[in-house]
Amino acid sequence: YSSAVQKFSQTLQSFQFDFIGDTLTDDEINIAESFKEFAELLQEVELERSMMVQNASDLLIKPLESFRKEQIGFTKERKKKFEKDGEKFYSMLDRHLHLSSKKKESQLQEADLQVDKERHNFFESSLEYVYQIQEVQESKKFSIVEPVLAFLHSLFTYNNLTVELTQDFLPYKQQLQLSLQNTRNHFSSTREELEDLKKRMKEAPLTCKLPGQPTIEGYLYTQEKWALGISWVKYYCQYEKEAKTLRMTPMDQKPGAKQGTLDLTLKSCVRRKTDSIDKRFCFDIETNERSGTITLQALSEANRRLWMEAMDGKEPIYHSPITKQEEMELNEVGFKFVRKCINAVETKGLTTEGVYRTVGSNIQVQKLLNAFFDPKCPGDVDLQSGDWDIKTITSSLKFYLRNLSEPVMTYKLHKELVQAAKSENLDYRLGAIHALVYKLPDKNREMLELLIQHLVNICEHSRENLMSPSNMGVIFGPTLMRAQEDTVAAMMNIKFQNIVVEILIEHFGKIYSGPPEDTTAPPVPPPRVAARRHKPITISKRPLRERPVFFGASVEESGADRHGQTPNGSSSAGVEVPRPLLRSRLPAPRPGGDDPGRVLAEGRPDPRPEAEVGKLVARLQDGAVKPGSKAANGVVVVASPALRPSATLQAKRPAPRPGIYGREGEYDGVPKPRSHGDKPVITRPPVRPPDPPCRAPVPPRLEQRPDLIAGTAEEMPSSV
Repeated sequence: YSSAVQKFSQTLQSFQFDFIGDTLTDDEINIAESFKEFAELLQEVELERSMMVQNASDLLIKPLESFRKEQIGFTKERKKKFEKDGEKFYSMLDRHLHLSSKKKESQLQEADLQVDKERHNFFESSLEYVYQIQEVQESKKFSIVEPVLAFLHSLFTYNNLTVELTQDFLPYKQQLQLSLQNTRNHFSSTREELEDLKKRMKEAPLTCKLPGQPTIEGYLYTQEKWALGISWVKYYCQYEKEAKTLRMTPMDQKPGAKQGTLDLTLKSCVRRKTDSIDKRFCFDIETNERSGTITLQALSEANRRLWMEAMDGKEPIYHSPITKQEEMELNEVGFKFVRKCINAVETKGLTTEGVYRTVGSNIQVQKLLNAFFDPKCPGDVDLQSGDWDIKTITSSLKFYLRNLSEPVMTYKLHKELVQAAKSENLDYRLGAIHALVYKLPDKNREMLELLIQHLVNICEHSRENLMSPSNMGVIFGPTLMRAQEDTVAAMMNIKFQNIVVEILIEHFGKIYSGPPEDTTAPPVPPPRVAARRHKPITISKRPLRERPVFFGASVEESGADRHGQTPNGSSSAGVEVPRPLLRSRLPAPRPGGDDPGRVLAEGRPDPRPEAEVGKLVARLQDGAVKPGSKAANGVVVVASPALRPSATLQAKRPAPRPGIYGREGEYDGVPKPRSHGDKPVITRPPVRPPDPPCRAPVPPRLEQRPDLIAGTAEEMPSSV
């Protein structure tokens, strides 16, 4: 399992996202870098897991096997010797009892000496065997439990790390989820526009414009009115979109006719309603050179779509009276309609969940627009009445803004606004958009201020209506900004239109407090050689958490404790011992502090600090006391195999990552990598502390070797 996770982590580390377009949003950058963050987390977890597995061998299995071989095996050898010596003694004793008393005195004395010698050997073997049994039974109490305790410490340290990583991961997860949601919202709004564009492209044959050639050319029939009636004349037409020039060459010229090629400048193009003329595939154009409309007939429905697309043709609006050019502008009626909609929404819809996101009935929307824009009594509609619900009002407002002949933020400034949103410099974004807002025409800037102020009021109630500035940007980005040409590239910039509106909402106070000092946009940053890269959100610089420290005493503390020792080896002042698995910062040792977790049966705190235990363990490791050696008071001191540190574990443990633990003064509880030749460091919790002063004293031999104690303290690292 661990191997599979590590391979998965390597895959995440090497995975690269491909993005369409030349610039990424901040949210997309966070998403692109997320797999590397995931890989680092998985690697850290698996590193600790591998150390835990290594500890299972070094701290649990090997010590127990060593105890079985060295202690129990030695006891079995003593048993064999005891049985052999006993058999030898009793067999000799039987022979000795059968000796005749008539033998010489010298022979009998020699036989008695041999029996006494064998009896002495037998007594010595039996004593050593019984003593060895007692020693194994007594040392088993700590030599077997201690390795299990050390392994449990390793296991819980690993589990504690996963808990800490989870806590560190939560804020990153929330930020990444917000980036994912924003990106999903941008995708949804862009997909709707792309599907509409794809549908139009499927219905019309694809054409390719060659450099220097007209945008579109082909045959069209023109309706011409004569005194005797109406006739349809065939023309070969060539249209250049950039200059909006239409060149019409008649194909049915009669001899002597003076009619020649017509060069016209296009003003507008609208598809002709089917029920308004008896011909199919017709559309109307207006030109500067001719008054009135010119009706043209294409060769097919697909051909008409191509001509209308090239001429930026509009569809006739059946249900709404907003059809005349002057009514599609930001006029007085339009401002009145927007103000009434805003007042209605802020009066009874500020806390409505999903306001502006929920779409109203299309029939009701058209009914409201027809009533409000009625030429006979425009604006004579009471939106505060119960006849119109919030969804209908908000959908009508969006419909009006999207069907203006030119968007509120104008075609002219569209490219500059998008480029400002693409900037990686957040200050430049705000400054450029601030300056561009004051380049809008007065009516457009007034309408934009009216709308953005309303959206700010909506977002102030986001707890109730769940509409944040980002959500509002997704809704009003395509409504207030539109590219003049519908292309896939323009559709991919919708997410940056959304960012422009989001910035206007978030910085409304600053932008509309007045024009910038210089009304021109800030200088454009120099072009980037490499792809733009924001600094993504990350957890590699997360706040550090202290791990459990079992040997909390440093060299200085050990020296101070050494000066304050009592004759029995305990400290005159108690030291608070940190407990394992604490997630908060451990309290600093305080003079006279008692560990509430270590209290003797009499109710008094254990006076022996952890530092003394650590020094005792280190001395045992250094070989100061050999297995089976006796102290002056006759107590046998046995060095447990479990006390031997794992040099393999320490050598394989990598140095801390610079991004997490490498800074000076941080995370002092982590073992520092030792150089070659240094003595290994204790990597597990200490054995049970010696008894308090009221019980057994420390063996005198340990007290008689101050050089070992001092050497051990100097060789111990500052923190273990």
